[in-house]
Formats: sequence, structure tokens, C-alpha cells
Amino acid sequence: MIPATSFSGRKVALFGLGGSGIATARALIEGGAEVLAWDDNPDSAAKAEGQGIATADLRGADWAGFASFILSPGVPLTHPKPHWSVDLARAAGVEIIGDVELFVRERILKAPASPFIAITGTNGKSTTTALTAHILKAAGRDAQMGGNIGQAVMTLDPPAPARHYVIECSSYQIDLAPSINPSAGVLLNLTPDHLDRHGTMQHYASIKERLVAGSETAIVGVDDSFCARIADRLERAGKRVVRISKRLPLADGFFADGTSLMRAANGRHERVASLDGIGSLRGQHNAQNALAALAACLDAGLEPGEIQSGLGSFPGLAHRMEQVGRKGHVLFVNDSKATNADAAAPALSSFPRIYWIAGGLPKEGGIEPLRAFFPHVAKAYLIGEAAPAFAATLGEAVPYEIAGTLAAAVEHAAADAAKDAGSEAVVLLSPACASFDQFKNFERRGEAFRQAAQSIDGVEPIGGDV
Repeated sequence: MIPATSFSGRKVALFGLGGSGIATARALIEGGAEVLAWDDNPDSAAKAEGQGIATADLRGADWAGFASFILSPGVPLTHPKPHWSVDLARAAGVEIIGDVELFVRERILKAPASPFIAITGTNGKSTTTALTAHILKAAGRDAQMGGNIGQAVMTLDPPAPARHYVIECSSYQIDLAPSINPSAGVLLNLTPDHLDRHGTMQHYASIKERLVAGSETAIVGVDDSFCARIADRLERAGKRVVRISKRLPLADGFFADGTSLMRAANGRHERVASLDGIGSLRGQHNAQNALAALAACLDAGLEPGEIQSGLGSFPGLAHRMEQVGRKGHVLFVNDSKATNADAAAPALSSFPRIYWIAGGLPKEGGIEPLRAFFPHVAKAYLIGEAAPAFAATLGEAVPYEIAGTLAAAVEHAAADAAKDAGSEAVVLLSPACASFDQFKNFERRGEAFRQAAQSIDGVEPIGGDV
């Protein structure tokens, strides 16, 4: 745990008592703050009370006595309208911050030189965060990973000069971290997302920009127009900007040329690392993730050889193009996190011969946006409520069967893939749907796929729970 000593002796209000909220309250108390916490869910408030956290409905509190208000990232700050607790804090002139801001202040106080890599973007930030932390750990560095992935940031070990922090930041967390100051800030990409919480794409992009604007080194993916403009704007402001691209040969920065990760400087190109043969990092989207990790790790002082070794041993993230098993030339891939068509596109683009398991609770637009990838699909196995609609979309373009259940789909896809004459056939769960018609969440769906695949006679498991 990181005791929030910068709040010692101060009275603090806190709203939101989920896992990260309780961790934040405990860090504040450990640091010497007086905390009064609340949650709209009485059970959450009771749980916090049982852990020694003082609770009371903040509507009846004396806000004039609070130095700060700590808000859970999941609670609306601006859109569609501010939460009632936000209105009370603003009326009292109390600053509104989140747990990442607490971490930032504690790092500034205790170990301002400790390497701090903060990663954001619409897509790929979890994989990039995990990959960066993995490379650092594989190279023998003391690396702490958390934030929007894995552990709540205040549950990590306290700041120390040689301790590296790799923190995934959502737009919600950045919005509550006005002092965020990474040694290396990464902005991967921007596409419309969370607009119900931010109102407009411009506001969403401006929040993401804060992370790299506050960093010593700004690593920015320039494959979309929003990020390209942000990189140009930061450079004009005198910021050190490192551009990355998964498809553009850059004059300066890092770009992907097939599986080669290239560095460009002064009009010259050199290969720094390679993704050749690394199954956990297939596809253009993972090339962007790897480029960001490469740039961040070079900025942290690692040598190219250390980075290459870490890339090669990266196991991937569970449910995100996770390789779970192999039987001969048949590879089983769990991409259960792909809960809509856009999220399924990277996996479908990464393999030339696919036995595709798709379906579940359908999202608007179905799989029509994936039509360009249909030639990669040898056969589709449709499950859940979306099966009839997906069958209509596939029509005569792709052979399919309505398998109904995931277990049946895995069994049938494995049998058909085993007969495929190609060099590699991939049984791919990339549903392009939510899971809720048949599973509690996408994790349960992915676990069921992994178990079904690994239970097939002759399948050799790859890794385990990542």
C-alpha cells in the first residue's frame, strides 16, 4: 500500500466504495488523513464501515471542513450530469480528485525521480501496460503495474527512486488527476468512446491529451487524426514528442515494417526489435502496442536486447487474442474480450485461416462491419441470441452452422480445423457480442472456451490464466 502522507492531518471526503474506493480510503487513513466516506449502495458503505472506514451520507456533511473530495472514477463528473456529491463539492469550493492524483502527489513528495510510465488511449492500453511492465520485470527492474488494470494504484508498493511504475489510465482517471506528470506518457489512439460521460469527442480527446501534455516524454500514436494533431500541438509547445505508427514510415520516431519495429532519425531507419514468431503479439494493433512499449522502455533506459527478450516472453493478456492451446497445426485463440465488431476486427485480420466462433447478445450493427475479413473465415460457428442475425449477414459468403452453445461450437470447430490442409488453422472465439445471454461476463465466456479447448484430447495448453 502507498500511504497518502501528503494528506496527513487533513479532513477528506470520499465517494465510491468499490474495491479501488476502499483501497483509496485505507491509503488516506494510513497516511494520517481523516476520511469520511459514502456510497449510494448501502451494502458498499456497510462493507467499508466493517473495515474501519468512517461512513456517513455526505449530503449531511459540513463540506466547509473538507480539504479535498476523492471521487471514484466510475461516478459521473460532468456528463450526462454531475453526481450530487460533485455538486456539493463544487458549491463548497472543494477540489475534486481521484486515486491517480493521490499517487502522483505521493510520488512527487517521496520519490519524484522514480520512473513513471502512464498509458492511455481508446484501444490497446491494457495490453501495452502489461507488455511494458513485463519487459521491465524481465530485464530485472523493480516494476509496479496498476491503475485501470489489475491492482488499484494506491495498493502498489510505495515510491522509491529505482522503482518503475507502469499505470494504465482511463479518461475518467485522467479527468480526476490534474497534476499527472509521467516521466513517459503514452497516448496510443483515439476513436469515439465514453461520449455519454464526456459529451463530445473533442472533450474526450482533450482529457486524454492532458496525460501526454503533463509528461516529460510524450509518446503518441499518429495513425488517427486526433492523435496526430495532439502530437503536432505538443511539439509546437516545446514538448519532447516521440511519434509511433503501426503503418506509416516516419521521418522521426518508431514505426512497424511488417514484424520489424523500426527507429527513424535524421532520415535514417534501423531495426530495433522484431515481433517475428511472437504469437501473443500478432496483428497491426499489437504492433502499435509493442512500439509504444519499446519507446517507453528505451526512455526508461533499457537496451534493445533487453526489450527484445521481454517481447519474446510476453504471454499476452487473458481473453485478448490469448493463445490457449495447440494440437498439431490447429491453434486455439481466446478473444472473448471482443464484445463488438470493432473489437473483433484485429483478431480476424491477424489470421489467414479461421474457424470462427461468434455470437452472444448482439450489439448494434452486428457483424456487417467485418465483411472485409470474411475471406479469412473457413467456417463460422454461431452461438447465442445473435446466431440467426449473424447467419443472415454471412449468407453465402461464409459457410456456417448454428452451434447454439459455446461447448458445441468448440467441439465442431476443432474437428473441422483438424481436417484443414493449410499450415495453420485457428479456432477463434471472437464473439463480436456481449456475453450476457449465456455467461455472466466476457471473462466467464473466455474461461469456458479455454477449458473446452484444453479438454480436447491431444491439445497442449499454452500458458495458463494470464
